[in-house]
Amino acid sequence: MSVPRLGVSARILPIRVRKGALIPPSNPRLVGWWSAGARPGAAKGSAIITGHTVHAGGGAFDDLDQLKAGDVVKVTTGKGSIAYTVVGVKVYRKKTLAKEAAQLFDQTVPGRLVLVTCEDWDGTAYLSNAVVIAKPVA
Repeated sequence: MSVPRLGVSARILPIRVRKGALIPPSNPRLVGWWSAGARPGAAKGSAIITGHTVHAGGGAFDDLDQLKAGDVVKVTTGKGSIAYTVVGVKVYRKKTLAKEAAQLFDQTVPGRLVLVTCEDWDGTAYLSNAVVIAKPVA
């Protein structure tokens, strides 16, 4: 996948939920696609991709919260490249994200891409999550 505005180019690996959470690949330069959800390019559902933010730099999604409506995200699959346009960026406190998870990760909505990473490093832990919603370019 690539996020040209942020200079991000990262390989996507399939991931699953572990203990109620999506954990990105251990290599911070890779991102994880939730394989139990929609596939990128699907007509229905949220294709969830999560990546690490590294407080010292070097994570694929370090600057995810800097995206703005209209920015482009591209996902390359075995069937070709799919372009998405960012329609929303929001930072949620951890507890709020948990309450909003059903809506954000909805599998009944028209096909879309949802990017998620940690945010707000306090010196010991991340307090929030940045969430980007993007819709396929028509």
